[in-house]
Amino acid sequence: MAPQPVELNLTIRPQRRFAVIDISELIRQQVGDELRPFRKAAYCSFHTTAGYIEQGTSRRLGHSRKQIDPFIRAIQKIFPYNAGYFHDRMQLRDELSEGEKEREPVNADSHLTFIAAGLKNCVTYIHRPDDPVYFIELDGIYKHYVRSRHTAVMAYNHTEIVHRGRVEIPVDGSHAIDAFNLKDPRYGLFATLAERLRQSGIDKGCIDIRLAPEEKNVGMTVNEYETLLMRNDLPQALSDPLRYVFQRGRRLLQHPASIPGKMHAYAAYDSLRFYNELLDQVPVGRSVIDRIVSVLSTPAQRILRLKRHIRLLVSDSTGTGADRILQGTYQSPILVQHQPAAGGVRALDVTLRRFV
Repeated sequence: MAPQPVELNLTIRPQRRFAVIDISELIRQQVGDELRPFRKAAYCSFHTTAGYIEQGTSRRLGHSRKQIDPFIRAIQKIFPYNAGYFHDRMQLRDELSEGEKEREPVNADSHLTFIAAGLKNCVTYIHRPDDPVYFIELDGIYKHYVRSRHTAVMAYNHTEIVHRGRVEIPVDGSHAIDAFNLKDPRYGLFATLAERLRQSGIDKGCIDIRLAPEEKNVGMTVNEYETLLMRNDLPQALSDPLRYVFQRGRRLLQHPASIPGKMHAYAAYDSLRFYNELLDQVPVGRSVIDRIVSVLSTPAQRILRLKRHIRLLVSDSTGTGADRILQGTYQSPILVQHQPAAGGVRALDVTLRRFV
C-alpha cells in the first residue's frame, strides 16, 4: 500500500538577520528518513520576510549556500536597510499601538527583497532527500528581539485535480502601478475557496492560483498587504529601481544639493560594479544576471521577479482556520500590476489538488 502524505511542522530560531537555513537537515533531525519514500515535497513558509527559492533556481545556484548567499545579498543592495521607506515610518502606522511600534521591525527592505528575489511562500520540489532545501531568512533579528519562524512540509507522491475554475478580480484602481489584496472579502475569492474545499473533502493538498494566459503587465506574490508598503514603497521601487540606492548612498547623503547632475554617472558606475560582482560570485549565467540587472537602468518594464503563479497549501491538521488554508497571520496573496487592465478586470485560473 502506498504511503499516505505526511505533514511536518518545524520551528526555526534564526541566529542573525539574514540567514540561509537548510530545512532538509532539520527534517532529518526530526524524523530521520521518514520522507525518503515520497516523490515530491511542498515547503510552506508562514512569513512575509522569509521564504523559499524554487528548485530550478536552487539547482542553477549549485544547491550551495556559497552561491545563494551572494545572490540574495545582490538584491539587498538594491533595497538597502533603513533607506527612508514609508513602511518604516512608525509615526504613520496608525494600526499599531505604541508598544507594537517599539517591537515592529524596520523591515521594508526585507519585504522588497523577498519580492524582487522571487522568493515564494510555498514551493514544490522533486524530492531528493540528499539535496538541501533552503529557507531564506531576511529579517530574523530586530534590536534584541529574535524571531520564531514556522514552516510546514508536506511529502506526497501524486496529485489529483479536484476542481478547476476561473475567477475575475476587479482592479479598477486609478494608479498606473497598483496592488490588490486577494484576501479582501469584497472579491469573494477566499469565501469561494473555503466552500470548494468543504465540498471536496481534501485532507492535504494545494490551491494553485495562476494568471490567465492573456493577462499582461501584472504579477503575483504572497506578502504583507500593508498600505504604506504596497501603495508607496513597492510602486516607487517599480517605477525607479535605483531610488533607494541613491537615498542610502553616502555620497548623496553627504552632499545632497551639490551633485544632482552626477546621479546618472554614479548610477552607471554602481550598476557596472554590481553587474561584475554578480558575474564573479553567482554562477547562474549571463542571461539570468542580465534579467536581474535590467531593471536598474530604466523604470521597470516588468515587475522585478514577481510570479504568474502562487500556491497555497491545504491541511486538515489542528491550527488551521475553518478554510484549512495554511497561511501566516500577515500573509496575503497580492496582485500587482504596472499597467491598467483592459476593462478593469484580471482573470485568475484556480485549481484545487489533492495530495495522494
